[in-house]
Amino acid sequence: MSCEKCTEKFILENRAVKIFFISEVEELNAKIIIFLMKLGFSLQKMHDLVYIEEANEKDFFISNVDAFIANFNELETQKIKLYIQDSGANFNLQALLSAKPMQRYINLIQDKEFFDIVNNESLTSYFQPIIKASDNSIYGYEALIRGVKANGELMFPDELFAKSSRNDLDFKLDRLCRESALKTAAVKKIQQKVFINFIPTSIYDPEFCLNSTVKWANQLEFDSKNIVFEVVETQKVKDQVHLKEILMYYREKGYKIALDDVGEGYSSLNMLIKLKPDIIKIDRNIIENIHADVFKQSVYKALYTVAKENNIEVLAEGIETPYELETIKNIGVDYMQGYYFAKPTAEPVRTL
Repeated sequence: MSCEKCTEKFILENRAVKIFFISEVEELNAKIIIFLMKLGFSLQKMHDLVYIEEANEKDFFISNVDAFIANFNELETQKIKLYIQDSGANFNLQALLSAKPMQRYINLIQDKEFFDIVNNESLTSYFQPIIKASDNSIYGYEALIRGVKANGELMFPDELFAKSSRNDLDFKLDRLCRESALKTAAVKKIQQKVFINFIPTSIYDPEFCLNSTVKWANQLEFDSKNIVFEVVETQKVKDQVHLKEILMYYREKGYKIALDDVGEGYSSLNMLIKLKPDIIKIDRNIIENIHADVFKQSVYKALYTVAKENNIEVLAEGIETPYELETIKNIGVDYMQGYYFAKPTAEPVRTL
């Protein structure tokens, strides 16, 4: 059993096709007809739907993407849907449900490197050490995803998830990132804790969506207590009941939970109270220049106190100077992370 959102490979093929243009807006349908006729296409109709026949699907979009962009704005390209059918296949009205927005096909050309990475699962993880404050030993590593382009260059998380979001592929990319973190950590023979990010909004059913992640963890013989699942983008989580179900699923499997970017806004503080994670990661914006800012010191101290009163461990992330380090150590901290110790690297830093 698999999820279509997670297994779909959305690619342009070298095949003969019928391309149906569908819109619920009458004015857009008229605009589509005029547009296609100006480009010299022979229009045909079936069940009141306009379509054209093309000898090569891939060539059609590569040749006409600039014309799409010049003649339709993004709101229109989201409203116009395309259904693409093999030329020899029988028409099926039910199949129209799989029609995709025109914008997706435009993105396929513009975001080709991203789609190649996702379709080929060309992902790897870099590792940044997390330091235990009591003895300065390496407690674990945060796995940070990188996409690998065909030429070997890297695509970084901000770009990966921006393109993923606009192409409705967060479900698939988030799953691939979790699995890549586990596989790469196993290859690198990491024995300490591995912190793995996940976006709660990309998981609609924990038992279903997280099954492959748990499968890989078991297959790679990870001790569950050495895996820490780190909740990111907490400010976007509207359904906290659903998030609690996800965390309960992880906890039942023996994994630890970390809450990222605590202190960034009200939402993360609210979640800290409700979710009671094993570890909180205090936001970089609080750590930056904390030695010179009394207000930041007060905020940090309050978070640290609340955490300790609820048996939650505290990780300060984004430490870049010895002054920041000294200040947070004076207030209190369990774990530390940042460029002051090491940047993320493909080969994990084994000693400081």
